[in-house]
Amino acid sequence: MTQSFTSPSGAAVRRVAFLGLGVMGYPMAGHLARAGLDVTVYNRTFAKAEQWVAQYGGRAARTPREAAGGAGLVLACVGNDDDLRSIVLGEHGAFEGMEKGTPFVDHTTASANVARELAQIAAGRGLAFMDAPVSGGESGAQNGKLTIMCGGAADVFERVRPVLGHYAAAVTRIGEAGAGQLAKMVNQICVAGMVQALSEAINFGQLAGLDMPLVLDVIGKGAAASWQMDNRGKTMVDGKFDYGFAVDWMRKDLGICIDEAKRIGAALPVTALVDQFYGDVQTLGGNRFDTSSLVWRLRKLRADSDG
Repeated sequence: MTQSFTSPSGAAVRRVAFLGLGVMGYPMAGHLARAGLDVTVYNRTFAKAEQWVAQYGGRAARTPREAAGGAGLVLACVGNDDDLRSIVLGEHGAFEGMEKGTPFVDHTTASANVARELAQIAAGRGLAFMDAPVSGGESGAQNGKLTIMCGGAADVFERVRPVLGHYAAAVTRIGEAGAGQLAKMVNQICVAGMVQALSEAINFGQLAGLDMPLVLDVIGKGAAASWQMDNRGKTMVDGKFDYGFAVDWMRKDLGICIDEAKRIGAALPVTALVDQFYGDVQTLGGNRFDTSSLVWRLRKLRADSDG
C-alpha cells in the first residue's frame, strides 16, 4: 500500500524522482513504483533508465534537472562525492529543477563534508537536503529490508520517512546534516573488523580439519553470532564471493572513514589494516568480489607461499 507524504503546504505528493540506477538504486526505485508512486528515473547510462522504465513503468529523464522537475521528492544513490555533486549542482543538476521546499534525500555512501556542503547550498535555494546512507547490501535493496541512517532536519525526516519505508526495514534520524554519513562510517568500521575476524576463524578452522559449516551453526547460536556469519559464513567456506558489496566500493568507504578519523583525531588501527588487506584482494584480481573475499586473500597468500 502506498504510504503518502506531503509537501510543506500539507498537500499529498505522489510524484518522485530517483537518480542513479546501480545495484542498489535500481531495486530501490522499483519498490517505489510497485508502491504506486509516479517515478521518474535518471541514470548516467540512459539505456539503464530505459530498461528500468520497461520493467516498472514511469519515465526516464535525460538529465537530473529534467527528472527533478515537478517532483515532490528527489532521491539519489550514486557512487561517491564527485558523482553526487555532478547530479546535484550545475546547469543540468537536480537543484536547478527542484521547486522550493522540495526535499532531496541522498542514499549515497559519501563524506559527511559533502553532506553538510550540499545541505547548506540547498538551504540557500529554499530546498531541503538529507543524507541517508543505507546498510543491507544488494539483497537488502532487492528485498526492501535496508537500514537507513539519516542526517537532516527533523521535520523533513518525518515527511519523507513513509517513502523510505518502501525499501527499508528501519529508518532512523541520527542528527543534523552529515550525521547519517558518520553513522554509516561507524557501520563500515564494524563490518571491516567482523569480516576479517570471520575470515581468520574460517581459515583457521579449515586448516585444523573442522567441519566448518557445522562449527558455524554451533557458534552462530552463541556470543560469536553476527549478520556476517549468518549471511556470508558458509559462502566464505565454499569460496563463493559473488554476493553483495564489491571490494572496490568497500575500499572507497573505508577511505572515507580513515579520512574522517584523521580529521577528528580518532584511532582506527584495525580498520586501516583491513583496508590494506582489501588492497591485497584488489592486487590479486578480486576487485569485484564481495567483501567476504578477505578469506580468499588468506587462502591465496598461503597457496602462493606453499608454491
